[in-house]
Amino acid sequence: MAWQLLVPLVAGAAVGMLGHAAGEQAALAERGQWVDAVVVSMDDSGTNHCDLRMTDGRAISPSLSEGDGCENWVTKGDEMRVQYDPESIASPTKDRDMDSYGGMLAALFLAAVLMGTWGSMRQNEWDRQYDGR
Repeated sequence: MAWQLLVPLVAGAAVGMLGHAAGEQAALAERGQWVDAVVVSMDDSGTNHCDLRMTDGRAISPSLSEGDGCENWVTKGDEMRVQYDPESIASPTKDRDMDSYGGMLAALFLAAVLMGTWGSMRQNEWDRQYDGR
């Protein structure tokens, strides 16, 4: 019975992570702006993060992550074109693909609900069997 709780737990965690990515994607699609940027520093202690400034000197926040364009070959002073959120909520990206997360989010949510419902129904049956003794 405990294994039935694993599916909703994993699905819930995946929904949280994909939901965050989908939210950032929606923010960039709605208000994102493409600008030329310069790498002012690069932190490669584990996962790469690049601090960026626009060519006019304004900082871009938050930093550019490894998955969004701050690769191992990037060094301080490199120039790149990035899409950023002027409200500094969504992470910038160099070439983020705009795949829709809607189908995956719906499937994960459905899996969590179905397994939770099935587990609850089985637990109810077991409770009735043991209460009848």
